[in-house]
Amino acid sequence: MKEKKRSPLFHNPVPASNQEKGVGLIVVFLVLVFLQVVGLVLLMVTSTGSKVAGSIRSQQQALNAAEAGFGMAWSEIEILFEDGNWSSFSGHYLLEPSGIDTPQADNYFRKLNDQELLDLIDPDGDGNPNLNTVIFCRQPYIQNQDGSFNPRYTYTVFLIDDEAAGGTPDSRDALLVCIGCVGVGKNMTTSRLEIELSLEDEG
Repeated sequence: MKEKKRSPLFHNPVPASNQEKGVGLIVVFLVLVFLQVVGLVLLMVTSTGSKVAGSIRSQQQALNAAEAGFGMAWSEIEILFEDGNWSSFSGHYLLEPSGIDTPQADNYFRKLNDQELLDLIDPDGDGNPNLNTVIFCRQPYIQNQDGSFNPRYTYTVFLIDDEAAGGTPDSRDALLVCIGCVGVGKNMTTSRLEIELSLEDEG
């Protein structure tokens, strides 16, 4: 009686050890790719970290400049009212260019960035405003050791009629706009404050 030969279930089976080597190679490759990506991210973070820190510091300094402008303008306005030079805010609002205080206009001050506002007020950048109603224009406030003022730190301050767009006119209140600047030219960082001012009723 002949013995029947059993045919194998798989022809030319791949040894298990070779399959494990293929999987191991893929895992090693994925780990290397992951490590390379992590390395690149770390390089980018370390190279940009100092730039980010510098930008945050400049932004804080610009905010400090705007706050300094508010403090000086508030003191100046108080003196003007106490001395009788001003009786209201009428005649002291920024009115130029046309539409600066009108929300529907292209020149509305809130539609313009700080640099655009400064260029309208002082186009040649010499610190002398081309408009008469500006309280302070590119005013430096930090003194150097020799007593001179550092031109890198400045503020610009002006008043806006907050009823110009509509509503009941009231010359006893105004919006005080303070723009703080750090740096010069294209490297300038700015910050803006808007504070509502209102005169107290007498009596």
